Amino acid sequence: MGLINRIIQSLEVTHEPNLTLTEQLITNNDLLPVEPEKRTWRGYNYVAFWMADMFNINMWMIVSSMIQLGMSWWQAWICVWLGYGIATPFLVLNARPGAIFHVTFPIVNRTSFGMFGSLWCVFNRVAMACIWYGVQASIGGSCVLVMLRAMWPSINDLPNSMSVSSGTNTRDFLCFFLFWLISLPVIWLPVHKVRHFFLAIPILMPIASIGFLIWCIVKAHGIGPIVHQPSTLHGSKLGWAMVVSSMSCIANKVTLVTNAPDFASRARTPSAALYPQLFAFPLTASFVCLIGILVSSSSQAIYGTAIWSPIELLGIFLNDNPSKATRFGVWFISASFMIAQFSSTNISANSVSAGCDLTALFPRFVNIRRGGYIAATVGLAMCPWNLLKNSNEFTSYLSAYSVFLSSIAGVMVTEYYIIRKGHYNVKDLYNTEKGSWYWYTYGVNFRAYAAYIAGILINAVGFAGATGRTVPLAATRIYDLSFFTGFAVSALVYWALNRVFPVIGAADTFKEIDVSGYENEAGGSRGVEKMDIDVKDIGSLETASEK
Repeated sequence: MGLINRIIQSLEVTHEPNLTLTEQLITNNDLLPVEPEKRTWRGYNYVAFWMADMFNINMWMIVSSMIQLGMSWWQAWICVWLGYGIATPFLVLNARPGAIFHVTFPIVNRTSFGMFGSLWCVFNRVAMACIWYGVQASIGGSCVLVMLRAMWPSINDLPNSMSVSSGTNTRDFLCFFLFWLISLPVIWLPVHKVRHFFLAIPILMPIASIGFLIWCIVKAHGIGPIVHQPSTLHGSKLGWAMVVSSMSCIANKVTLVTNAPDFASRARTPSAALYPQLFAFPLTASFVCLIGILVSSSSQAIYGTAIWSPIELLGIFLNDNPSKATRFGVWFISASFMIAQFSSTNISANSVSAGCDLTALFPRFVNIRRGGYIAATVGLAMCPWNLLKNSNEFTSYLSAYSVFLSSIAGVMVTEYYIIRKGHYNVKDLYNTEKGSWYWYTYGVNFRAYAAYIAGILINAVGFAGATGRTVPLAATRIYDLSFFTGFAVSALVYWALNRVFPVIGAADTFKEIDVSGYENEAGGSRGVEKMDIDVKDIGSLETASEK
């Protein structure tokens, strides 16, 4: 047993000495409130973050499905504005607790779902992050392929040595693996320092995307036919098509809306995580989609059919003995997309989020850095290219998952703004004693789970219709609004249950305050051993919150 204990101890992350087993299950250094010296994100860092996140291939192509439904380009663009414009308030609302109290999503989630009840929500989010990491790495591999073709055209004819059952070939797997490998060093950076990496994207990607647009317009002798193409939908069909398209935009970013506290916890001031995100989120999304529309329209004038994938279009540019200038242009633009793909999408949206979540699931052995590498390993092992073979099934899966996450967000927002009205007890976020604010019933808040399930059930019949079953039209319409229905129902049920079964710390007036005085502890100690609250303290805190 001595050898086994030594092996276990060698795998543990750094933590405070003399912690009990229970304390090791709920905290480590990355789960504690972010220290003041690590709150380094300013407003421009959040602007750069969202520019980095939006300049990816999925965002570029999101309008394609809308136009294929029969909408005109400007109707599709309005859907982008509506979708991301509607998602923005939910993003900043959910980010607020992280910016005020400097805690990440798993810890914020404890306030509503309970010390141990939060683990299911965290697992949901980490599963999504790992899947998306693999999928985005697979897409990033296509960027690497075009880059390599621009430098060494012979890579396109690389002999295949992989079996058909693998779902890929040697060339594509090599490019995927190279992208996956290039991403690993960035995961090593701590969250408060990774902000520097995002600053390159607002310079690089506008140059690359606008240059790509000008190149296509010149090549096509105009902007192409898509911008002149009228809508084929009218009346209610057009209205519901726009609703569905707007909801797809929200679903595309619902994971980031849910775990918004992860990056907000690093904010230098609360306003740094508020106003910049309020404007950067919808504006950047709309700009990227507009460029995607115009480039694709030009491609139709050049090749007779619209090519929505920028990487596929760049690959076509390399056919038929391109000039050196063409090869360099293709290399530069594809390299820019590759950098944006791993720096923004996989680092910002996936590895950091997975790292924070895995830290909460296994705090004794995992920190944010290790969690990021675990997500990368899962992304490699899951063979993500197989998921992309049937994009319709994958899209249905993602839409269903947005229902789960919107129900979680509904509970979290209601808890912060309506039930406890900004009142936090930071010490109790690491306290499993009966009577602490977030212990509820053996660490689980049944009110939150009842609301969460209600938010899912309201969309269950409509989801069955989305998978091909015959369901009433009303159920389909409810599911078309799944983000709103899931969020609203979970929020309403959670509020109602809290009226019937009040919780400790429920407040009458809104005030963002830590009633435990965690930040003001003598000597600034952050040791868990000093976070236990005795009965007298709990009573005084309840009195303070009631006032």
